[in-house]
Parts: sequence; structure tokens; C-alpha cells
Amino acid sequence: MEVEILQKEIKEKINKIKSLNELEEIRVYYLGRNGKITNILKSLKDLSLDERKIIGPKIQLLKKETEDLIFNKKQELEQENLIPKIDLTKPPKKLQKGHLHPLTLVEQKMRQIFSGMNFSIIDGPELENEYYNFDALNFPPNHPAREMQDTFWIKQENKNINSKQRFLLRTHTSPVQVRFMEKNKPPFQIIVPGKVFRNEALDSGHEINFYQLEGLMVGKNITLANFKFVIEEFFHKFFRGEKIEFRYRPSYFPFVEPGVELIIKYKGKWFEVAGAGMVHKHVFEYAHYNPRDFQGFAFGVGIDRLAMIKYKIPDIRLFYESDLRFINQF
Repeated sequence: MEVEILQKEIKEKINKIKSLNELEEIRVYYLGRNGKITNILKSLKDLSLDERKIIGPKIQLLKKETEDLIFNKKQELEQENLIPKIDLTKPPKKLQKGHLHPLTLVEQKMRQIFSGMNFSIIDGPELENEYYNFDALNFPPNHPAREMQDTFWIKQENKNINSKQRFLLRTHTSPVQVRFMEKNKPPFQIIVPGKVFRNEALDSGHEINFYQLEGLMVGKNITLANFKFVIEEFFHKFFRGEKIEFRYRPSYFPFVEPGVELIIKYKGKWFEVAGAGMVHKHVFEYAHYNPRDFQGFAFGVGIDRLAMIKYKIPDIRLFYESDLRFINQF
């Protein structure tokens, strides 16, 4: 077989190859131990000197060209394998959309309802100092809420510091109300949603961090009747279409006087849902208001608590376990 014919044959076969396995078969067929080119090189010893001088360089050049062709084809095939094959006729995969957490859904609904009643939404720091978290809210120095079993205190080396320099993770969002009153004059009505922290024993109804929404309305002639209207209007809109019954019973909270607890009847069951009352005169004094000029009500609602009631969730810990089997239901 003439070298030129063999060269043409090799080029045509390599150009038609579609896989690395086929390429390896071609390599073995021509360059293997018993390959065509290898056998021609072995047979050179049987030729005359003049024939070897003519055929030898040609067959060596063909071997080199074949090796180069095989190497280049291998690189080409390997590069093609790196590029994903796209079938433009194949229907696309359905994208899984993200969605909001149930606590976020409930908080957004609460914000929407209170905004519709002309309440402003205020935010504040989660790392709070003792003054705003306790002192300015009329908590006595020996109140049990200040103790380690209820509060996460921030460890500080310097013990000789005042209450504005002693820090903790806020136990409620009420400190934001005091901060707001220091910088704003009545009349106003605000809500303060946010995360709070308490050193609780974990169970189905208690977590070390959870969400609250506090409300505050201050003006010249604010009474508990105003609170009763606002809170009942809120719950009628929150549980829209459901029959709600309300009960109020006396209770104690350091920052209000008198204090009440709100209990609602929803789908045949009674639930304690809020603590409230008329803002204590000492709280107004800390905010530099004259208690004779202004009065107001404050209330606190557990966002987690309302979410559990609305969605019939038996354990508060489910909100914080990041279990998609639970989250994807909302």
C-alpha cells in the first residue's frame, strides 16, 4: 500500500470518529504493537538500502502526522464532553419558587392591619441596655425579670457601670417605645414588631427567642375604651370571617396601671393573646412627659402565639427548626 493512500485513509477515518473509544480503536489499529504503521516500520529491514531511504522517511512522517491527528482529535472530543448537551425541544424543569416563612406572613399581616388604622411602624436595637429595658419601664430593682433565669445579660469586665452601660438582649420590644417617646411629642400611635430573647426552658410553648409586636397610643384623652376598639378591630381583621369573642381580666405589668390581659375565643377555644393597660405615670416621667397632660395605652402581642393559633401549630419550636417539610406547607 502506498504511503499517500494510507495517509488519506487515516485522515478520513479520524475525521469521522465521534467518541474516545472509537479513537482508541483507530490508534491501536494503526500505531499499536501490531498496527499497520508499526508493521510497515518493522518490515523496512527486509527492503533494500535504496528502498529504505525512500520509504523510511515517508512512513516516519506518516507516524508523526497520525499521532498528531489522534492527539488533536482527542482534545476536541474531550472539550465537547465538557459542554452539556441541550435539547431545545425538551420541556424545561419546573423551578421551585421560594416563599415567606409563616412568622413573616403573620407579621406582614399585622403590620398591614395596624398601618390601616394609622399606626406608624418603629424599629429599635435588639442589643439593649438595662435602663431602657427595665428602669425606664418602671421595673423595680429587685424584679425577678432582671435575674439571670429570665434575661441574657452581656458579660462585661467593668462592674462599676450605670444601667445605661449594662447591656442585655432585649426581653421585649417595649424599650423602643421609651426611645420613641424621648424624641417625639404626642399625639402618636405606633407599633414595634421585632425579635426578643428570654432565658426560658424550651418546650412546646416557649423558645429562647421569639417575636413580639408592641403597640402604643398616647394623646390627650386616650382611655381603655380606645384600646378595646383598636385591639378588637385588629383581631376581627386578622381572623377575617371568623367569629371572635373577647374577655378582659385584671393583671399586673410594671409599665401599665391598670393592667389587663386579653383572652379571645377562636373556633371554640379560649386563648390568652395579649397583655395591655394604661401607660404608667412613671414611664411618662422617664420620657419627660407630664402625666397630667397626656395618657395612653400600651399592649404586647406574641407574633409566634398568633401564628400558632391561626395555623393550628402545636409546637413553637417548629418555627425555628428549618424543616422544609414544615415550612413548605405555607
